[in-house]
Amino acid sequence: MGQIYLVRHGQASFGSSNYDQLSELGVTQSKLLGQWLARQGTPFHRIIVGGMKRHRQTADACTGELNEAQIAGAEWLTEPDFNEYNHHEVLVKHRPDFEDPAEVKRFLASRPNAKHAFQEIFQVAMGRWMQGEYDADYGEPWPAFRTRCCGALQRVLDGAGKSQNILVFTSGGTIATICQQVLGLGDRQVAELNWSLVNGAVTKLFYQPGRVTLSYLNNYAHLEWLGEPGSVTYR
Repeated sequence: MGQIYLVRHGQASFGSSNYDQLSELGVTQSKLLGQWLARQGTPFHRIIVGGMKRHRQTADACTGELNEAQIAGAEWLTEPDFNEYNHHEVLVKHRPDFEDPAEVKRFLASRPNAKHAFQEIFQVAMGRWMQGEYDADYGEPWPAFRTRCCGALQRVLDGAGKSQNILVFTSGGTIATICQQVLGLGDRQVAELNWSLVNGAVTKLFYQPGRVTLSYLNNYAHLEWLGEPGSVTYR
């Protein structure tokens, strides 16, 4: 039986001009994951990295903590189909005024709980994207994104040996969508799961010919090593 570790990238730079960049905490989260994996001693046969900068930065920080023997013979691949959906497009199709970053900052500054207020708006934006009525508004409608993510997983399976350990660095929406396929979840559950996934957390799948099962979901015990408020983040 083989194992696929789906890693959500460390905390990115939410609210900055370039979201696709790990924060200082995001780098620490990625290193903690690497240290946790190093203690396990699992050898990895393939390391697959999404096409976004935050995926590569997470992979570099994480694997830099592994024992050399764990990755000595690993094949490294870049797979852009593990990329996240277009957050910005999903948001501004619901709130066109948020096309202006200054407007987003004004909105957040005007709310006593800015993150909660933003999450409520984004949940509605996600619902608009996923419901199917407005597919023509999006460069990548929800059905196309779901097909892309599931296709990326299938290509990993098609190229996997019988009992390989595979490490995949990707994003929360991608992981939630893959879990939908594995667990048979509805679209609403995917959206809720997406919001619960922690930066730097890992979800593990077992695979064998013709079958993929979930071993564990959204494991972030390694982040709790810090013992500090704020070490576990969702955005």
